[in-house]
Amino acid sequence: MPAPARSQDFAQWVDRFRAEARAAGITDATLHAAFDGVQHLDQVIALDRAQPEFTRTVWDYLDTAVSPTRVARGQDKLLEVRAVADAAAARYGVPAEIVVAIWGMESNYGSNYGDTPTIDALATLGFEGRRAAWARGQLMAALRILQNGDIPRERMLGSWAGAMGQTQFLPSNFLAYAVDADGDGRRDIWGSMADVTASTAHFLAREGWQRGQPWGLEVQLPPGFDLGRADDALRQSSTQWAAEGVRAMDGTALPALPDASLLLPAGARGPVFLVGPNFRAILRYNNATSYALGVGLLAQRLAGGPAVQAAWPRDLQPLSRNALQTLQQALQSQGFDPGGIDGVLGPATRGAIRRWQRSVGLAADGFPTQDLLERLLQR
Repeated sequence: MPAPARSQDFAQWVDRFRAEARAAGITDATLHAAFDGVQHLDQVIALDRAQPEFTRTVWDYLDTAVSPTRVARGQDKLLEVRAVADAAAARYGVPAEIVVAIWGMESNYGSNYGDTPTIDALATLGFEGRRAAWARGQLMAALRILQNGDIPRERMLGSWAGAMGQTQFLPSNFLAYAVDADGDGRRDIWGSMADVTASTAHFLAREGWQRGQPWGLEVQLPPGFDLGRADDALRQSSTQWAAEGVRAMDGTALPALPDASLLLPAGARGPVFLVGPNFRAILRYNNATSYALGVGLLAQRLAGGPAVQAAWPRDLQPLSRNALQTLQQALQSQGFDPGGIDGVLGPATRGAIRRWQRSVGLAADGFPTQDLLERLLQR
């Protein structure tokens, strides 16, 4: 669409949205502040449409997420915010190290939380993004934040996708979970570390964090263990896992964990983790296994704990999205439903891989490799 036509259509879309927002109780003063200078951001649409051809391996992701530099900086930052982080921990039961790890993962401890105006980003996505309905809902939430007086428009900044502040809250999550911990009458996740830490801890507490439980730990499996049991759908107590021979890396007793599952993020050749409800609470902050593992491991290092001890299979190359689609098509054609042909390695695809692996006598770790793809295509 030519730029003048897009600009005119965008202006008309904004006018219609103004009317909807006014009907939903947003004041004219808020609408003027939000939309009088609103801009269509071409780069937001470009980023929204971009899909990386190759997914990062979990070890490559963790090399950055839990790098020595990030650990050292995080330990310094933890000392700086210890008082407010401990206050949030006491109130919500989420350890200071977990909150600071999320802070480090989301904005490199506040040094980079994005400089895109949230209103502009969400209006652009609402106008022509892939998830227009979702963006419209987030934009309405952003208007309510402005109306509540938590932040002025010029300071409501974040990522191109609408996540805001030092721990990257979407507007709807801000409305649900943000906390005015410093008592100044505003929930400021941009400039107040008391509000940042309390809001982040509140999110996790409301999303299932269990006070006093670890997120998980690295473990070792006994010889001959059925790797197909490493499945999030199979949850049992750490006592039951211990009875099957699962051990902590240092040989000590497993911590008390109800509803724990085994995680093989790099397949049979990589490290193994036993994760519980708190790992799943982190997933609700960002639904990516690598992310949740990064938060847990970074928090572990910030608390003086060990790095991952088992070796990662660094010789394995990640499959491209096209290769994953080919794998999914091959699984489907052989009667193993992967839940769709989308090039995304989700639980349904992992389950289909496990079932195929069992059918041919392989260790059922559910992990796709180039060798596995080649074997699938030969059948």
